[in-house]
Amino acid sequence: MTKHTPKSIAELKALRAPLRNINEEHYQQLSGLEKLAILVTRRVGTMGFFLIIFSWTAFWLGWNVLAPETLRFDPYPAFVTWLFISNMIQILLMPLIMVGQNLRAAHSEKRAAVDLEINLKAEREIETILQHLENQDELILKIIKELEKK
Repeated sequence: MTKHTPKSIAELKALRAPLRNINEEHYQQLSGLEKLAILVTRRVGTMGFFLIIFSWTAFWLGWNVLAPETLRFDPYPAFVTWLFISNMIQILLMPLIMVGQNLRAAHSEKRAAVDLEINLKAEREIETILQHLENQDELILKIIKELEKK
């Protein structure tokens, strides 16, 4: 990769492409199912979801242990229905969460690429500014020398 330092502000402006909103670009490229996977990934990883699952489990197990035997619907100690439903939730959520995490990782990589692009632009701009400052220093020194001669 060759390094090119722009010689003028106009050249620097010509090289400057408008900034992109990578978050919006990424979201627009997602399919409906991918958007669902990200939504589920966001919601499942919250304390609210944890409290819902915890409350449901506590109620289910408490009811089937403490309620009158005629009202129990999932026999203690096996809790076969509760285990079946819990396993179904886990089996369905696990791959969906993994898909959501993969999509978020891809988004992170796109953001990192845009950050690199911005950093390279900033480096070019800084080099141009430094070059202009050096040119100004030379001009000032030249003017000072000419003034000293007079």
